[in-house]
Formats: sequence, C-alpha cells, structure tokens
Amino acid sequence: MLALVKKPHIELSIHGEHVDELVDWIRKKYEVAVLAEDADDEFVSIESSEYWKEMEKNRVGNLLAGARLKAGLTQAQLAEKIGVRQNMISDYELGRRTYSDAMAKRLSKTLKVKEEHLKYGSEPEK
Repeated sequence: MLALVKKPHIELSIHGEHVDELVDWIRKKYEVAVLAEDADDEFVSIESSEYWKEMEKNRVGNLLAGARLKAGLTQAQLAEKIGVRQNMISDYELGRRTYSDAMAKRLSKTLKVKEEHLKYGSEPEK
C-alpha cells in the first residue's frame, strides 16, 4: 500500500500483514490519503495527486513553515526573533503575503537555512 499523511508530510510504502490495521491506527491522529491499495495497483505519481497540487500553490509558504517547525519555533517566537508581528509570519506561511529578499535573508539567518531553501526548496545548511 502507498499512503500519504498530509500533515505532517509523510509518505509511506507499507507491505505485509496487518497493513489496513496500521493505516487505521495512523488515521486516528492524521489525515491519510491512500494512493494505491494493493501491490498490483498502478502507482500514481505524487505530482499528479491533489495533495501535491495544493502544496505547490503555496510552495514558499510551506517551505517557510517547514523550516520554522524544524527549528522548533512557533510563529510567535519566529516573529519576535526577527522583529515582526506573528500575523505577518502567518500571512507568509498561508501565501497571503510574499516576503522580500531582505526578509528572506533575515528568516534564513534565524532559521539557519540557506535563503534559496526558503525560495526554491534547495537543501538546508548542515
């Protein structure tokens, strides 16, 4: 079975006994989309899924939210560190507002990721 947990983003390929029980258990806490039930099912490219299309609509905001969560910060904590209001961070993450190159630099320094990661999805700094 090929399954996708939407938030947090987790892709699972599960094979063997009791697969349905495991997926039911995961569904108790997370929203799960099953992309293929059986090994014989034709797999669907993630890029053609509705989940992917929705994520791509707000790629930059999702990258920022992911970097913030990885840094272990709330929106309020990040806002305080860079000197803006929390609703500004929320607007960035929801795609209501885009950030400037100067803001990307401030965010990347605080979150310890490359500016390009916040814009294009390249690998974070080690």
